[in-house]
Amino acid sequence: GYRVSLQGNFFGRNHTYITFPEYNPCKHIKLDPPLNIQSNVTASKCQIWWSVPWYLVEILQYELQYKEYSMSWEIALNKTPPSSLPQIEIEATELHSGIAYIARVRCKVSENEDSYHSQWSEWSQTTVFQRAGVPKLSEKILNTRTMQFLFIPLSFGILLYLFWNCKLSSRYVRQKASPALTFPRQLLSFSHSIICTRGILR
Repeated sequence: GYRVSLQGNFFGRNHTYITFPEYNPCKHIKLDPPLNIQSNVTASKCQIWWSVPWYLVEILQYELQYKEYSMSWEIALNKTPPSSLPQIEIEATELHSGIAYIARVRCKVSENEDSYHSQWSEWSQTTVFQRAGVPKLSEKILNTRTMQFLFIPLSFGILLYLFWNCKLSSRYVRQKASPALTFPRQLLSFSHSIICTRGILR
């Protein structure tokens, strides 16, 4: 350890004050904030990650703050990652759809670390993310009903068209077949007329 003293001249006299009789630099660390904070939003969650020096990854802990973009940091929500990995996830249920959010992170040496001790770093740069809009239940019901209302008359129209088309087809077939069917009758009628004429002439 080290001995830290403060020297000063007060009223023309030099004085020495012992500030830290036993000072250990490893117990008084302030780290630089994390770098390159980024985010990615999916339908189920928002993933946020950042980078720190590789030799510090296993001994650091983090605190994330996030809020709606237009709100003050004083009412921001805090979230602690479950491990020392430089990343965290926010469930989609914690975010309002269509609202922009902003997040930042800071770090310090883990409380479980005996060899070092530090205070929180300054806050990092920020990242902005937004949950995609999700249709409300009422909108889904409305869309379902609309499809039903469209499906019923469309189905009825198709059935009516098929029925009318079959009816026209059968009528056309009848008209085509009628001359062949009436021809024997005309022949019989003509033959009967000839027989009657012969009888009269006799």
